[in-house]
Amino acid sequence: MTVTYTARVANARFGGFSQLLLLWRGSIYKLLWRELLCFLGLYMMLSAAYRFVLTEGQKRYFEKLVIYCDQYASLIPVSFVLGFYVNLVVHRWWNQYLCMPLPDALMCIVSGTVHGRDERGRLYRRTLMRYAGLSAVLILRSVSTAVFKRFPTIDHVVEAGFMTREERKKFENLNSSYNKYWVPCVWFSNLAAQARREGRIRDNSALKLLLEELTVFRGKCSMLFHYDWISVPLVYTQVVTIAVYSYFLACLIGRQFLDPAQGYKDHNLDLFVPVFTLLQFFFYAGWLKVAEQLINPFGEDDDDFETNFLIDRNFQVSMLAVDEMYDDLAMLEKDLYWDTAEARAPYTAATAFLKQQPSFQGSTFDITLAKEDMQFQRPEGMDVPLGEAHGDFLQRLLPVGPGMAAGSLLGRRLSLLRRKNSCVSEASTAASCVSTSALDSVAPECGCGDLLLDSSLHEPELNPHTGLEPPTPGLDTEPFTTVAMPALRGPAPPWLPSPIGEEEECLT
Repeated sequence: MTVTYTARVANARFGGFSQLLLLWRGSIYKLLWRELLCFLGLYMMLSAAYRFVLTEGQKRYFEKLVIYCDQYASLIPVSFVLGFYVNLVVHRWWNQYLCMPLPDALMCIVSGTVHGRDERGRLYRRTLMRYAGLSAVLILRSVSTAVFKRFPTIDHVVEAGFMTREERKKFENLNSSYNKYWVPCVWFSNLAAQARREGRIRDNSALKLLLEELTVFRGKCSMLFHYDWISVPLVYTQVVTIAVYSYFLACLIGRQFLDPAQGYKDHNLDLFVPVFTLLQFFFYAGWLKVAEQLINPFGEDDDDFETNFLIDRNFQVSMLAVDEMYDDLAMLEKDLYWDTAEARAPYTAATAFLKQQPSFQGSTFDITLAKEDMQFQRPEGMDVPLGEAHGDFLQRLLPVGPGMAAGSLLGRRLSLLRRKNSCVSEASTAASCVSTSALDSVAPECGCGDLLLDSSLHEPELNPHTGLEPPTPGLDTEPFTTVAMPALRGPAPPWLPSPIGEEEECLT
């Protein structure tokens, strides 16, 4: 069963992890105490032999061997090799858990798409989810020792209610030498298609949604099979194991305390227990034990996945969702905040201080600028105020080219729109252009009154020699500056120019 200690470390405090050091179940002490005692016993035997068994000549030779082993043991890259290996194993371990086939999404879709409150509708829904659960059981008993001990044969699966005897015959009669965990998924697809033909699934979109979710469920089962089949390369595991074991085999000799009277470098102290060597063994060998436990999380270690618990939970909730909870709704009522513009749930006395904290608006909302730093800078060579148009916008977007100057339809429309905008811009600068009565006094001066009020405007004639339109009297042919029109109050006056779409009707 998984060792959960999340509640113990919910809040960071002084020595927060120290209370976890005394736990035994799932701890490093439980995994490593045998190896640690073995290493310490071998070290003590060599130390006792050096002190009480060897002769003086043998002691001198042993001391040279100790110095040699201590000097060259550091060449073994234990930290480098072991670090990458454990990182790979932990990443693989978490990905395997993400591939556990959970029926939550599938059962919601089955409950919402397979209709019918009668016995046959109920049979459809329960059978579909039973097939999904059967597929999960078949793949888990193929990769998990705990599940295999629970369902060692197909007879146990039948007796547990995941498969009927008729389904078992079809399952065993299927001639395939490969793992057949996918067979219930095919049964699921066929049964869903039959439900669609009978109208239990009302449209093809619902059937498509159901089969897509089944594909996701089956894909997770397939990934579990492949994780069990494709292991971490054996050579990598062997290299890491040899590196750790050879390093501490060299430490058994190289970390021995020598006689201080011999004057060897760094051997001025004589102790019987190598404290820091034991700590180093605890860390490196413990690191290797972590990888050993996580490399296959479908065993029976303390921190392995609880596969049998997941089977029980998934089977129960899936049947509840598609059977007892099908079409079971509470009466619709107005919620507590029906007439409240800003709904906000209450706080308890223990969390009331959170209500006073302002909501986060963004990291830049706390930045303050000086008043002079908030002024816009006018671009060089720009004399008009910021915000006003500079030049003809249409002319800058679509400059007149040779094709447009030849009298094309687009060129004539843009020319017409340009002249009308010019008249409106000149007329809008006068205060008398606010009302239609003042237009009569402004139009003769600007020469565009007839152009604005005449809805029967025709296409201007083109010069046969140049292909260009003749200049309009009273209008400046040089580039002009568009003046922004003041915002109007109420409906737009009838003298405003009509949309370009209406003028296209006149041109055609």
